[in-house]
Amino acid sequence: MIARRLLGPALAAVLLTAAATGTALSGGLGETAPSAQVGALASSAGCGKAPTLRSGTHTITSSGKSRSFILRVPDGYDNTRPYRLIFGFHWRGGTMNDVSSGGTSGTAWSYYGMQEQSNNSAILVAPQGLGNGWANSGGEDVVFTDDMLRRIEADLCVDTALRFAMGFSYGGGMSYALACARATVFRAVVVYAGAQLSGCSGGSQPIAYFGMHGITDNVLNISMGRQLRDKFVANNGCTPQSPREPSQGSMTHITTTYSCRAGYPVQWAAFDNGHMPGPVDGTYSESGIRTWTKGEAWKFISQFQGAPGTTTTTTTTTTSTTTTTTTPNDPGDGCKVTDTINAWNSGLTSEIVITNTGSAPISGWSLVFTLPGGQTITSGWNASYSPMSGQVTARNVSYNGNIAPGGSVSIGFQANHTGNAGKPASFSLNGAACAS
Repeated sequence: MIARRLLGPALAAVLLTAAATGTALSGGLGETAPSAQVGALASSAGCGKAPTLRSGTHTITSSGKSRSFILRVPDGYDNTRPYRLIFGFHWRGGTMNDVSSGGTSGTAWSYYGMQEQSNNSAILVAPQGLGNGWANSGGEDVVFTDDMLRRIEADLCVDTALRFAMGFSYGGGMSYALACARATVFRAVVVYAGAQLSGCSGGSQPIAYFGMHGITDNVLNISMGRQLRDKFVANNGCTPQSPREPSQGSMTHITTTYSCRAGYPVQWAAFDNGHMPGPVDGTYSESGIRTWTKGEAWKFISQFQGAPGTTTTTTTTTTSTTTTTTTPNDPGDGCKVTDTINAWNSGLTSEIVITNTGSAPISGWSLVFTLPGGQTITSGWNASYSPMSGQVTARNVSYNGNIAPGGSVSIGFQANHTGNAGKPASFSLNGAACAS
C-alpha cells in the first residue's frame, strides 16, 4: 500500500550510532536562529505578494549543500489568506516523492493524508533527506528546515503561528528533533512510530505533541515512542498517567489525551500492529486510504487556531483515555456531543466528546443515548455505563465530573455488533438534548 523501503537492521544501526556518539546527532542545533517565533505576527512576509513559488520540486542551498523539497500550494491559493504550513518528513530509504505522491494509496495518503484532510486549507512540504535519511549531522537538517521556512514564507502567505511537522520512523525522529530544537517555531508535531534518531538539541520547552506507535513494532520498539512522548508530558505540564493500550489480537487502537498546560496538549495513540504509519482497525493490513491515523492527525493539528492558548478545545479527543479536563455543570443554554466510530467485522469502538456550550459550569453529569439494535458494550473508559445495550446512561467518574463552560470531556467504549455499527441518533446530557 504505502510505498516505503524500511530496513530494520539499517535503522537499528542508526540507533546504535546515536547511542554511542551521544551528541553526534544533536550538536549545533541551537546555534542557528529560527525564522520566526510562535506567537509573533501571524502573517508571513509573502502575504499580499504575487507568488513565484508553484507546486512542484524546488532546490535551495543550505549549509553549503544543494537541498530539495516538493511543495504543494492549495488549489485556488489566496495570497491574502494565511495558510497552515505542514512538513511531512519521509522514512529511512524513502523519498520526498513517496510522501508527496502517497505511494500506492495515491492522493488519499499524500503528505501522510494531509492533502486529503486539509482540503486545500494548508501549504504542504515534503523535504528530501540526505542519503534518504535524517541523520541531522551538526544540526544541518534543522538548519535546512529553517531555510525552507524562510524561502516559503517570503513568497507565500503562511500563518506563522500554525506550522506543523510530521513524519514516520526516521521522519518521526526528525519531527521530534524539531520539537526539541524549534518548539517556539512549530505549533505541534505528529510522530508516527518514531525514536530519538535525529537528536534532541534543547528539548526543554513545551510544544503540542501527538505520538502514534504499534504495540508489536519490531523495528523501533514502542518503548522508544513512549520515551519521546514522556519528554513532552513533562515539558507541557501534563498530569502523568499510564495510558491504556490495546491488547495483542484486538486489531484496534486506543487514543489518550493527557490533561496538560493550556495550549500544549499531548496525545498518544497505541495500535495493535507493527512498524507502520497507516494501520487499519479490524485488520493487520495497512492502507493510506482506510487508515484512521490521518483523521486523528488532522483532528489534532486543526484544533489550533493560533499561538498557544488559542486552541478550539483545551482537552481531550480520544478513543480511550484516563484524563481529567474542564467541562460544565447544568448544560444551561447547551451541550454538544460528537461520536466517532471505528468499526470492524463484529466489533467497534466509540469515542465520545461532550462539550459544554452553556454559560454555567457542570458539576456531575449523565449522558443518555440509545444504541442501535445488536450493539452491546463490552468495556468502557472515563465513565460508568448501564445497561450495556438499548438505552444506556453514561455517568461521570470521580475525576471528570466537572465541565467548565466551553470545556470538553472525552469518554468511550468498545462494543460488539451484529451488523449495524452505526452511532446513536441523539444524546441528552442531564436531561437536555445536545447538538451533534
